[in-house]
Amino acid sequence: MATITINGNVKTIDVAQDTPLLWVLRDELGMTGTKYGCGMALCGACTVHIDGQPARACVTPVSAVADKPVTTIEGLASDPVGQVVQRAWVDNNVAQCGYCQAGQIMTAASLLKTTPQPTEDQIDDAMNGNICRCGTYPRIRNAVKQAAQTLAGEAK
Repeated sequence: MATITINGNVKTIDVAQDTPLLWVLRDELGMTGTKYGCGMALCGACTVHIDGQPARACVTPVSAVADKPVTTIEGLASDPVGQVVQRAWVDNNVAQCGYCQAGQIMTAASLLKTTPQPTEDQIDDAMNGNICRCGTYPRIRNAVKQAAQTLAGEAK
């Protein structure tokens, strides 16, 4: 049995303590926005925020989040920074196939919360662990820059 807080809601689930958070989200809670990519924390498709920090859900046991809030892509819609990032993604037509985008957006939102005005190098460094098989990296960078400008009150 595990009790976790997902997107502000407390959930009790009957799973082994070593069950990866990714499978709890997808299989137990029906939250399919967080994607399975590689299963080894290398691609970033499964990125969520744990206690405000980006983390790979595929290798995080549910026991590791027992006393920490978890935010998924579904919960990011109620976060002001998350809303701005998601809008920038749409404005820049970032998604091609879209599979990696939840993880990309989660990473970008985390970056902008810790570094509100990142340089291009800081954007590249933060987004480096997220693989996009379609190669939309220039659009991702532009969307992060737009979101930063919007959050600073400088954009349209």
